[in-house]
Amino acid sequence: MTQAALVEPAVDHGHVEPIAIYFDDLDAMGIVHNARYAVLLERAVTPYWTARGHYFDHNGPSTPDLFHAVREFAITYHRPIRGAGQVLVHFWLDKLGETSAQYRFRFLSRDGATCYAEGRRAIVRLDPATLRPTPWTESAREVATSLLKPEEVA
Repeated sequence: MTQAALVEPAVDHGHVEPIAIYFDDLDAMGIVHNARYAVLLERAVTPYWTARGHYFDHNGPSTPDLFHAVREFAITYHRPIRGAGQVLVHFWLDKLGETSAQYRFRFLSRDGATCYAEGRRAIVRLDPATLRPTPWTESAREVATSLLKPEEVA
């Protein structure tokens, strides 16, 4: 990983979140282990939703929309992230359905110049009692809409 200054690149959609890479995220070669990328994406997405009223605390979930499952996670690795430090995660929504959403994401260097990996993650909101898909609340739809690419906003 470079030691460049942390610069959030200008993006016309989605959000860029700086995240920390810790020693325990690394494999024996000193690069981020491939299995850690899903966790690192959560470290980026969670603060965005938390700041907008969707969070877990000692009382449980603040909204029912937090009961969702990952349906698909796909990633393409371009370059290894070496060592501990910070990287940027640019994420946005490609699609927002009645009960599902599809994120796109990129892991970027601190200066935004290098794309380490990119991919997609699809989630489905579930009814806790039946474990069947159920519609997003208006509150979740409002936050999710802020992450849609401009041409996707209805």
